[in-house]
Amino acid sequence: MDEPIVVEDSLSSEKASAPASLLRSANRVFYGTGLYAIIMTLVWLYLVFRGSGWGYFFPHYRLDLQTIERVAGGVLVFWVGWGWGWYRLKRFLLRRWVGLSDTELKAVFASRLHSELNLKALLSRYSERRIRIVDMIGRRGRTVPAVLGSLFYLSVRIAQDPNPEFLTLALADNLFDGLVFNWLLLGAYRSNGYAGRVVYGAQARIMDGLPGRANGLLIGTLWSAFKFVMVPIGIQLVGHFPPSTYAALFVFIWVSYLVCDCLSEVVGSLFGKQRLRVWGIGEVNRKSVAGTWACFLSSLAVCLWIVWSAGLPAPWLGLALVISIANTAVELFSPRGTDDFTMATTNALLCWAFGVIFY
Repeated sequence: MDEPIVVEDSLSSEKASAPASLLRSANRVFYGTGLYAIIMTLVWLYLVFRGSGWGYFFPHYRLDLQTIERVAGGVLVFWVGWGWGWYRLKRFLLRRWVGLSDTELKAVFASRLHSELNLKALLSRYSERRIRIVDMIGRRGRTVPAVLGSLFYLSVRIAQDPNPEFLTLALADNLFDGLVFNWLLLGAYRSNGYAGRVVYGAQARIMDGLPGRANGLLIGTLWSAFKFVMVPIGIQLVGHFPPSTYAALFVFIWVSYLVCDCLSEVVGSLFGKQRLRVWGIGEVNRKSVAGTWACFLSSLAVCLWIVWSAGLPAPWLGLALVISIANTAVELFSPRGTDDFTMATTNALLCWAFGVIFY
């Protein structure tokens, strides 16, 4: 059995107390998201037995075989196959390009709650820039192609058939999908074996140290939660905007933030100097000016593209600028692990305010 290595917090002078505080933060995330999953499970069971929800919230809820097959297929393809492939690539890069030993790799891909990852010692022996790049490749390769592909597909669907359901995201299988997703994250959270490597291997940042999986768990849970926050906001959007603008709204709210969030990490990891200290769940919480500029410019490019392609009037150019500034500010100042939720919610509220003023 490998000898344990004592964990240190690389940013704190209080070396003895730092790991305890990090562990408490990780446990709060785990139990908080577990409570959320239990509540959503009870809601789901109520809907299944009742056959309907409350008003606009899943008015005709029905769990059918097609929904179960779709979710099961997504788990097998996206989590088991796709997740395992990116875990293996990340492990290969850490071994061959960064230079980690087998013992260090074992600590990196364990749950880190009781396994012994000494992040400060790791960064003293290996290139922090290379570790950040490998973190970025694993995380973004793992999630971005599938998520952006599905969102662009939905935006095309909305343009062809502007159904209000796409704005509210009040689709019956979203609840079941989110439920399975949350329990999968929770079930693999403490695993040091196959399940943990498949679910968290590519996703959990090395630079987060001990609470790496807690950060991933929080991101996944808040992503699922936003689907339900979007229901009442989406209802307001439907009341203010004509159907011809639904595709643009979808891109402004969802696609713009996902693109800029992705490119801010890619550019920041490859070219940026990590000098901007931010708050969040992790042992090292820093961002770069280059990544911040990439966030703004990529968001603006996406928003301007949809304004031009949809032939929208001049006020939409102002909304594109406001959305891009908001994406950049919220991405920079939101606690790490929460920006998916805060960026999407802010974008939705800004679009709603725009609709109140101009429509």
